[in-house]
Amino acid sequence: MNNRQINFTFVKTIVFVNLPSFIANRLSGKDKENFSGPVVRIAVVAVALGLSVMLFSVSVLVGFQQEIREKVIGFSAHIQITHFDANESWETAPVTSNQPFYPHIIHTDGIRHIQAFAQKAGIIKTEDQMEGVILKGVGPDFDWNFMKKHLIAGEILSINDTAASDGLIISGIIARKLMLNVGDVARMYFISGAEARPRGRRLIVTGIYETGLEEFDQTNVIGDIRHVQRLNNWDQDQVSGFEIFVDRFQDLEKIGEMVYQQIGYDLNAETVVGKYPQIFDWLRLMDINVVVILVMMIMVAGITVISTLLILILEKTSMIGTLKALGMRNTELRKLFFYLSSRIIIKGMIWGNLIGLGIILLQYYIRFIPLDQESYYVSYVPVSLNIAHILLINTGTLIACLLIIIIPGYIIRRITPVKAIRFN
Repeated sequence: MNNRQINFTFVKTIVFVNLPSFIANRLSGKDKENFSGPVVRIAVVAVALGLSVMLFSVSVLVGFQQEIREKVIGFSAHIQITHFDANESWETAPVTSNQPFYPHIIHTDGIRHIQAFAQKAGIIKTEDQMEGVILKGVGPDFDWNFMKKHLIAGEILSINDTAASDGLIISGIIARKLMLNVGDVARMYFISGAEARPRGRRLIVTGIYETGLEEFDQTNVIGDIRHVQRLNNWDQDQVSGFEIFVDRFQDLEKIGEMVYQQIGYDLNAETVVGKYPQIFDWLRLMDINVVVILVMMIMVAGITVISTLLILILEKTSMIGTLKALGMRNTELRKLFFYLSSRIIIKGMIWGNLIGLGIILLQYYIRFIPLDQESYYVSYVPVSLNIAHILLINTGTLIACLLIIIIPGYIIRRITPVKAIRFN
């Protein structure tokens, strides 16, 4: 051990056990006379803003994906079982409801609910307006949770096993076009088979819903399944198909394949992703936006931290030379600036989480940021509070920034005591 190392060991013993941490604390912006103070605070702000933008952006994109996906699934369920034919029209071939899987398939792991449905194309006509619609007939086993969430007027249908309900639920778009309100009479007309004259039904509007998905809102109305059965001259045990809801969307493909293997050879099971590929492909494209935002914000935060360290190294060159002259090794000097950058990053991350999560929580409960529903399918900015996403973003930001700050460490190694003191 040479004299410089002996002197440095003596200094460490007198001043503080962990001298790099002690010096880093002095350089972390508490000394207002140093130029490094404002620079460190700017770096903290940059990290905080970058992290808060990442948290909010990912929360909005994931929330938007979930909102649109839930609306599409609310209309079509996760899996639809229908007759196996090439008919692409709304006039489907009937299947019997006396299936071995109905309703016992709900006892399968991952499946939450199954319901029968029947549908038929028709026209709603008023005195001076008419609109083509798809009447979806539902029975007592229908899950009304989705419709209750989006009901803007009236109430859901009361369907029992005794008599057919004359109630009808229409969308807000159809209600505005035909100037119908809750309690109004809606006359519907249908063409059945080879009959020349249309069949009519006098139904009463009991509810009006609004989801924001025009593709569905413009055509879908809901009524009693027995109306569709009678219009199609079907028996009471004949339906258009079955709708299955699963517990986790991530298991959809696996459960869809399992359902397909269990049903008969004359039936087809189609997932909502296969039925509406254009919508789900569009939602998957948003994942690219998430990656771009994360990479850009991490780069901004990382470059800011590197710039701050380089400024600190330039300002403290004489200090580095003096510490090297006293015997401090390059490893301990790199550790000093590692501590300093870690404190900058952690402070920025604490403030970034407070800002980002605060905005997310405000939007989640207050919804203070509105959207044009006709353009974005939702009337407010949807957000998702996912603990896993928050932890991943924080962990990724911390690791990326800590890896980036290795670069200034190589500059410290090239500083010699004599040149550093002369530079001062």
